[in-house]
Amino acid sequence: MAGRNGRTVRDLRRGNRTAVLQRLYFDGPLSRFELGPATGLSSGSVSNVVADLIADGLVEEAGSVDSDGGRPRTLLRVAPHSGHMIGVDVGETRVRVELFDLALTELARVEHPLAQQRYDVDVIVGHVRDGVAEVLAAAGTEPGQLLGVGVGVPGIVERTADRGAVVHGQTIGWDAVPLEALLRSGSPLPDAVPYFIDNGAKTLGQAEMWFGAGRGARNAVVVLFGSGVGACLVTPEVEHGRAVEWGHLTVRVRGRRCRCGALGCLEAYAGAESLLSRWREEGGRPPADTDEETALTAMLAAAYPAEGGAADPVALAVLEETAEYLGAGLSDLINLFQPERILIGGWAGLQLGSRFLPAVRRHAATYALRHPAEKVAIDLGRLGPDAVTVGAAILPLADFFTRGGHRAPPAAEDRLPAWRTALEDRAPR
Repeated sequence: MAGRNGRTVRDLRRGNRTAVLQRLYFDGPLSRFELGPATGLSSGSVSNVVADLIADGLVEEAGSVDSDGGRPRTLLRVAPHSGHMIGVDVGETRVRVELFDLALTELARVEHPLAQQRYDVDVIVGHVRDGVAEVLAAAGTEPGQLLGVGVGVPGIVERTADRGAVVHGQTIGWDAVPLEALLRSGSPLPDAVPYFIDNGAKTLGQAEMWFGAGRGARNAVVVLFGSGVGACLVTPEVEHGRAVEWGHLTVRVRGRRCRCGALGCLEAYAGAESLLSRWREEGGRPPADTDEETALTAMLAAAYPAEGGAADPVALAVLEETAEYLGAGLSDLINLFQPERILIGGWAGLQLGSRFLPAVRRHAATYALRHPAEKVAIDLGRLGPDAVTVGAAILPLADFFTRGGHRAPPAAEDRLPAWRTALEDRAPR
């Protein structure tokens, strides 16, 4: 029966389960007594919900604490092994697949390097399918135990009723690729296990906001600095995060050609791919037949040699110019969105790290308006190279929470609003 607001008793029960699960997940272990004020539920409702969750195997006891003059209070936590998620990072140099338990503890991982045909759709789909099967086998996990598979990809993700998630990746040559349908065709997973596909910068941002350097911020930008550059914007209006094609802002009219085909994009100056290309053009010599990560490591070693070594002036000049372009690009984000924090992640951002950051901060402050620039902190992300896969795994986890700990039905049109709502109502602050 529906109430005046349209909510049924079933909706209320699901909402109560969601509230308890989220509080235990982010703030637990907690006692039943503590769950009341934490969730806004009555003691009777807390007791009923906890009993249901324990019966379902989702919540377990985790010791006890003394109370003021009474019996010790039993602590509760979400049972880590009551569900599993897979996170996939379709990156620029490899496809990384990781299996997590419900506490986001990594149980298994596999990486498939990407070579010359790195963005061939069939190759990517094959790597994802194989990786999913491999991590399940390595951990001895049955496919039916999965809450879902989250996938972070380059490009814009459109959700359609007939083909599921469709990826528009202009920079990698993907034109309306029906990735979800392709992954489901020949998938090693049962049809009931859902796929959740989103932009990689957004999954990186979600991970940092839930568990990393963004926790507690209401207004932040998380930057993915890899072969190219992208960003995820989080504000009170878009708490679930929104991927923005920041790398394709024009920073120089009639400038270098970007891999998207346009001229003068930020990515044509600040991405690792363009950074290495500019080093070569100026006479630098990256190691032959190496991937971008290895080549960037060599460039950093040339620009910043060990004590007593002579710096490569070309490598140093290109890196300094890149820091200025990146800082100028961050100034646009500062002026447009006035964030509390800007966090830099991605494999190239992590490699450049703290050595690169002071120059980026200096240039950002120079190009930005003074008032918002004085209020923003620019730092590195905390979750390291696994941030995209962790963020991808959060997508099925968020869906699981918003359903009150019930698994998603196989129909895409039914599950998509649920995980969006869960991200909008994310618990950690």
